[in-house]
Amino acid sequence: MAIEITTNSQEAAARHEAERLEQEAKGRLERQKISDEAEAEKSRKQLLELQANSAAVESTGQAKAEAQSRAEAARIEGEAAVDQAKLKSQAMKIEAESELERLTQAREAELKYVREQNDMELSKSKEMSTIETTKFKNMVDAIGANTLATMASAGPDQQVRMLQSLGLKSTLITDGSTPINLFNTAHGLVGGMMPAKRSRRSDDEDDD
Repeated sequence: MAIEITTNSQEAAARHEAERLEQEAKGRLERQKISDEAEAEKSRKQLLELQANSAAVESTGQAKAEAQSRAEAARIEGEAAVDQAKLKSQAMKIEAESELERLTQAREAELKYVREQNDMELSKSKEMSTIETTKFKNMVDAIGANTLATMASAGPDQQVRMLQSLGLKSTLITDGSTPINLFNTAHGLVGGMMPAKRSRRSDDEDDD
């Protein structure tokens, strides 16, 4: 009986010790599990931070690369616009110079044509004036002093009829700048001839 009690007591003590040890082991395992989980959580958190940092760096690098790319594209586009503006300005300058040259040549050609026409008209006018003057002189010479005296002393209507009978269509001839009245010219001729005639008669009478 005593042995049985002792044995039971030892078994109980053994079970108690085993339970204690088991509890301690479970406690250590639980603490280790908690510690491991905490460490794992810490590691996971660090990993997430590293991933976030890496993503941020990558995003920043990408954004920087994109910004640099946009800046380069803008620079190229700006330079292209400047070059295009220069080319357009040069083209407009060339076009303006060509138009100015064309207008200058056209104006010079027009002025040359006008000068030539004026010279031709002046030459024609001088030629016609010379012809009319010569014709008038020849007619006066052919008419003679007596006829001129009659014309000078006749009335205007008679003068017109006499001039028309001589083939004169107008009472004026001109060199383009100074008009000459045929009647006045006739009077002048007669006036110049009559004193000369009277002078010759006076000289003849004096000689007698």
